[in-house]
Amino acid sequence: MKINHLNGLRAFEVAARHLSFSLAAKELNVTPAAIGQQVKLLEEWLGVSLFERRSSGASRLVLTKEALQGLPDITRGFDALSQGLSQLKPIEVNPILTVAVSPAFAAKWLLMRIDDFQTSHPEWDLRLDTNIRTLDYLAESIDIGVRYGKGNWEGLEKSLLMTESVFPVCSPDLVKKGLFSLDNLTDFPLLHDLSLPKESGFPSWSSWAKQNNVHDINAEKGLKINNSASVIQAAISGQGVALGRSVLVQEDLDCGRLVKPFPDLKCHIELAYYIVWKPNGLEHEKIKAFKDWLQYLQ
Repeated sequence: MKINHLNGLRAFEVAARHLSFSLAAKELNVTPAAIGQQVKLLEEWLGVSLFERRSSGASRLVLTKEALQGLPDITRGFDALSQGLSQLKPIEVNPILTVAVSPAFAAKWLLMRIDDFQTSHPEWDLRLDTNIRTLDYLAESIDIGVRYGKGNWEGLEKSLLMTESVFPVCSPDLVKKGLFSLDNLTDFPLLHDLSLPKESGFPSWSSWAKQNNVHDINAEKGLKINNSASVIQAAISGQGVALGRSVLVQEDLDCGRLVKPFPDLKCHIELAYYIVWKPNGLEHEKIKAFKDWLQYLQ
């Protein structure tokens, strides 16, 4: 059967769902009179009535027997038509790229480099989520991020970004005040980074001392801070000696704000920085571009 009066069919389908010309008019953004006219033309073409008009009762429109028989197939037809059109129309790309990183990684590494990505990709609006808690990438609409650990995050795809070493760092002023050798370390306060739980494998002053055969220091005493960037800032300010994470302190070492009083002593660490993204994320151009950009920096 040749399909005529497509606008009338649409008007009928919407009015039949709402049992109201007024509500159908609101959905289709036309006037109730236009809905009524389209339905009337359709009825004339079909040679049947589709609605019984009533002036009282719960609803002014009642579907006729013929309308009730044809409506399910007509509704399915419009649903199939909408689905087909969605396949032809290009997928709208969300311009927001949400990146999750720790506050310390953002402050000490990413922010000083991020302008390069924004300049190269002005079509995307970059948002950094520096929440200290572990985020659910799917539930919280996180596209990609950098995590620090052993690489065992269920439900996320990953790629190694950077390894890291850990070593003592301090302000140059502390060296001037007498921090010349390990024998002097006991004369200076230690700074402790509590941003990661003990079970994470992040080294403490105790594990650093054990690996390097350093004795006679009180490895538990000193200022304890639960933010890596704040630990670094405390060291820069001369408040003590910190175990510096190579990725986070490199800029401060290069600028002379920090020094390594014992340059040959490091601590083995199993933790590293990983790029992580939600499953199938690399199918999205913006996520793949950010991942490639991060890896290009290495």
